[in-house]
Amino acid sequence: MSDSYQIKDQNATYFLTCQVVGWMDIFSRRVYRDILIKSLEYCIKNKGLVVYGYVIMTNHLHLILRSTVGNLSDTVHDFKSFTSHRILKEIEHHPQESRKDWMKIVFQYHAKFNKRVTNQQLWTHHNHAVELINAEMIDSRLKYIHENPVRAGWVEQAQDYIYSSARNYADLPSLLPIEKL
Repeated sequence: MSDSYQIKDQNATYFLTCQVVGWMDIFSRRVYRDILIKSLEYCIKNKGLVVYGYVIMTNHLHLILRSTVGNLSDTVHDFKSFTSHRILKEIEHHPQESRKDWMKIVFQYHAKFNKRVTNQQLWTHHNHAVELINAEMIDSRLKYIHENPVRAGWVEQAQDYIYSSARNYADLPSLLPIEKL
């Protein structure tokens, strides 16, 4: 992995992309998106995570965040580890999950190539971390993540997508408390 996409300054603000292996569309189901929201909320309340922006797409998650307590890399690792275990368990036990067998094959396939994973792998290990060092970079990335659902054709306006901080910035009811920039 390129050294240029790693979290170096643990106190800085970063743009991250957490991607599902094989670009699998896990988050097309609400139950899995809600696991991400609840886990982010836990990290905000208990791990000193500050989220400035986010969007959950079908196969990836964009975040603008920083940590006020501890190590941002550790918090992101914990978030990905917990959500991976929780989502894999939910897939296994979800009665309406028609893609279960196929998903399991894909997750096991990707785990074979990774010494850190024993059975199934949900997330890729890289986060494509980009340190946001000025207001222009922050504004650009925030606009980019908020426009994702619009570019995908899901909504006409960014604030109409419920799994996005665009709602927070438009002062609409939202799923996750964030800090506005």
